Amino acid sequence: MQGYFITGTDTNVGKTVASAWTILHLNADYWKPTQSGLHPTTDTLTMKQITGLPDDRFHPETYSLSQPLSPHEAARRDGVKIKMDDFKIPQTPRPLVIEGAGGLMVPLNEDHLVIDLIKQIGFPTILVCRSGLGTINHTLLSLEAMCTRTLPVAGLIICGPKMPHNRQALEEYGGVPIIAEIDHLDEITPKALLAIKPEIDLNDIKIAA
Repeated sequence: MQGYFITGTDTNVGKTVASAWTILHLNADYWKPTQSGLHPTTDTLTMKQITGLPDDRFHPETYSLSQPLSPHEAARRDGVKIKMDDFKIPQTPRPLVIEGAGGLMVPLNEDHLVIDLIKQIGFPTILVCRSGLGTINHTLLSLEAMCTRTLPVAGLIICGPKMPHNRQALEEYGGVPIIAEIDHLDEITPKALLAIKPEIDLNDIKIAA
């Protein structure tokens, strides 16, 4: 198995925590193709701190942009042109978890969005969504966008305090499995993340398209 591309319904929905959870449960490597914002830290450094894994499990970003903005704007301000041909999947004997920037429709350049990068890479996608109010609309719109582009969808990771009525709606209307629910954690540690068991086998997910 190659691994998964982790995307979200929006910014700050829990992609980094969900990526760390997936890495630990798969014993995988990590790659962030585009990093926007370098201070006070980056997602790759945060991932190292959360997982405690050695440096060789983390692959360098293709683009490291100084400003915490949408990649297209951060690149413009840094005088950089993001080119789709520059994205080369790192080679590793382990599964690879790839974390996107923001949501699906975030622009990378004048012609391409994050969803185009997902299509180009070709990995199954895990969609990270909030547990709370607004998640049904945002999640279903994201799933519809992926369906329109025939992207392989592995399932959902729900982040935040558990809200069973929203989970039920996502299962009923989304048509993809719930991989895990990551409740609020007082401290994000490998032990805490590993204690949250996958609801389906990450090595044997039936991919929806």
